[in-house]
Amino acid sequence: MQLYLRMSLTLFVVVLVSVSSVTHGGNVLVLPGEYSHWYNMRNIVDELLNRNHSVTVLVSTASITVNFRQPERFQFVVFNVSLQAHELHGLSEELVNIWMQYPRPSMVRTGLDIMNLLGKVREMHRTVCDAMLRNADLIARLKALKFDVLLYDPMIICSDLLAEVLDLPVVISLRFSLGFAMERMCGQMPAPPSFVPVPPSVMTDHMSFTERLKNVIIYAVYSAAFRMASISLDNYYSQVLECKTFMKLEEQEIKVCTMFAEIHPSGSECKPTTMCETMGKADIWLIRSYWDLEFPRPLMPNFKFVGGLHCKHAKPLPKDLEEFVQSSGDHGIVVFSLGTLVNNLTMDKSNMIASAFARIPQKVVWRYSGKSPETLSPNTKLYDWIPQNDLLGHPKTKAFFSHGGTNGLYEAVYHGVPMVGLPLFADQPDNLNHMRIKGAAVVLDINTMTSKDLLDALNTVIYNTTYKESMMKLSRIHHDRPMKPLDQAVFWIEFVMRNKGAKHLRVQAHQLTWYQYYLLDVMAFLLTIFTLSGFILIKTCCFLYRKCFKRTVPDRRAKNKIKKE
Repeated sequence: MQLYLRMSLTLFVVVLVSVSSVTHGGNVLVLPGEYSHWYNMRNIVDELLNRNHSVTVLVSTASITVNFRQPERFQFVVFNVSLQAHELHGLSEELVNIWMQYPRPSMVRTGLDIMNLLGKVREMHRTVCDAMLRNADLIARLKALKFDVLLYDPMIICSDLLAEVLDLPVVISLRFSLGFAMERMCGQMPAPPSFVPVPPSVMTDHMSFTERLKNVIIYAVYSAAFRMASISLDNYYSQVLECKTFMKLEEQEIKVCTMFAEIHPSGSECKPTTMCETMGKADIWLIRSYWDLEFPRPLMPNFKFVGGLHCKHAKPLPKDLEEFVQSSGDHGIVVFSLGTLVNNLTMDKSNMIASAFARIPQKVVWRYSGKSPETLSPNTKLYDWIPQNDLLGHPKTKAFFSHGGTNGLYEAVYHGVPMVGLPLFADQPDNLNHMRIKGAAVVLDINTMTSKDLLDALNTVIYNTTYKESMMKLSRIHHDRPMKPLDQAVFWIEFVMRNKGAKHLRVQAHQLTWYQYYLLDVMAFLLTIFTLSGFILIKTCCFLYRKCFKRTVPDRRAKNKIKKE
């Protein structure tokens, strides 16, 4: 009887704990990015689900990567936009083409091309944002779901607007913006140009005078470019944010005021806001990087490094792929992938790369969906898709030939595989430059490299043991941290849910004007006091001088006159 009572009590406690854990689960709204951004964020979503949280992924009908028609453990909320997925993908391809032009046009021409493309991207974002924020039914549905936090990727620029409309705390998932402009200007993250190289660049944190001068110029250019781009969005943010109290969902109407001051029904004024001010309200910034890759630099309390959160132990390969890998013998294999966006190359480039692969004793696993190169040899196999993490974790993998995307780079670091880099655009040049400086990669230029260059690079990282040793050192640093990056990311999301935000981690710099931030008002005051004090001191000395010599000079003249007489 006692045994039965103990078992019943134990069962009751287990059920109570289980119910309690489910009851205390949070409700998370996710606005994902596209391509590798979603693949990275998906790991956070899965872990949140494993911890009994409810997750809803908000996605548009034009999403390129997120398959919202596929059954998942989480819920999809889909909204219609007047765009097609191929239109969005076309903009991404246009960006790749601008970066991969050869011979390269002037920097001015490239800059103008990118500015023109960014204009198209802003229009696309405006269409998506309107479809999301001006959809009364959608907003009403999201409000009814009563979320605890919004997790988003700033690839969709108006995600923070949705957080304001729904009155939710925010967690951002980000690698970095050009020149750290978004982090510096919106998140108040300090990045002194004296020792923090502005990405993407080829400089280190040990800069000469010339490099520091160049870094300051690039710093200023990126800051100005970001400000110019954000100004065009400030009016839109003011319209949506400052008049969110006008939303009358029962009447299926959302009234919008202009950025000029108008009077709300409540009597408060509608004041203009900015994109940066809104983004700066984020509670936590999850940065998809870590100190194995980054140069040391200052961070704010609400910036958390979670690079490599998607990395896992390698699983067994599919049977046919395992047989091909094992056929390499002691020579091992090379894994080649240019990521999710670039699946094929021009025939000249693919033939040049294939001819280099034909001259190495290793077997090559190449993720490639274009036309088969004419110079393809039996030691190379093409696949539309490869289990990249599992291949990099295979003991026969000798090198990783990659474009330098953050996900693939961290999988290489996780498993300790040296790299040959072929950066294309975005964060890739900066990522691979860091790996080159740390002695774990050889970097090539896709526009100028020859078959011999590629062959030499592969032989260098495979047979020069210093590259493997450097990568293993980075791998040890990556693994040697108090908490796994995925656990850390989920912890801070749960932290925000438990505490209804993390405003206590945001610095007061968000409330300062630019002249207060740089202490220009204090310096002006001190300079005024110093100048005034100096002026008073000089005037006092002059006064005392005149007082002292006013008597002595006439007395001397009188004495001289008497002597003459």
